[in-house]
Amino acid sequence: MRTYRVPLGFVFRSRANEEKAPADKALADSKLTRDPQAPKGRPTPKRSEAQTQRRSVANTPTTRKEASKRQRDDRRAAMERQRQALASGDERYLPVRDKGPVRKYARDFVDSRFCIAEFFLPLAVLILVLSMVRVGSLQNIALLLWLVVILMIVVDSVGIAVRLKKQLNTRFPELPKKGAVPYALMRTLQMRRLRLPKPQVKRGERP
Repeated sequence: MRTYRVPLGFVFRSRANEEKAPADKALADSKLTRDPQAPKGRPTPKRSEAQTQRRSVANTPTTRKEASKRQRDDRRAAMERQRQALASGDERYLPVRDKGPVRKYARDFVDSRFCIAEFFLPLAVLILVLSMVRVGSLQNIALLLWLVVILMIVVDSVGIAVRLKKQLNTRFPELPKKGAVPYALMRTLQMRRLRLPKPQVKRGERP
C-alpha cells in the first residue's frame, strides 16, 4: 500500500482560509445592515434632515381621497394668500396680471390723483334718476350732463394715458410695458375704496 504525504504548508493555508471565511462573512453582513440613511461613501445625515425626511414621507398622501383633499387644502390656502396680498399689496402672492414693478407703478400713478372716471357710477345713477323724472327741463339737463360727463372722462383718460406712458418709458426702459396703460385706465373706472389691489399711496402723493 502506498502512502501520500500532504505538505504541511497546504494544511496551514487551508486552516487560515477557513478562519478567514467567517470574518469575511461577518464583514459582508455588517455592510448589508448599514443604515440606509447613510449609504457607502456619504456622511450620516443630520438629525434635523432625517426628521424632515420622515415628516415628508409621513405627509405624503397614500390614497386618491387624501390626494384630492390635499389639493383642495392647497388651493384654499393659495386663495387665502392671494386675498391677503390684494389687501396688503404683497407682490409674492398677487395674481399674474397685477405683478411686477410696471403694474405697481401704474396702480400708484392712478391712486395718487383724482380721476373723473372713478365718479362715473354715482354720476350715472344721478343722471338716470333725472332722466326718469317727467319734467322736460330736467330731462334736458340730464342729457346735457351725460354728454359733459362722457366728454370729461374721455379727456381725462387721454391725459392719464399720455402721462403714464411717458413715465413708464422713462422709469422702466428695459421692462415690457404691454397692457400697462389699459390696465391703469380700467382701474380709474373703479371707485378708490373698491380697487384691488388696495391703493398703497395717498392722493397727491406721487409714486
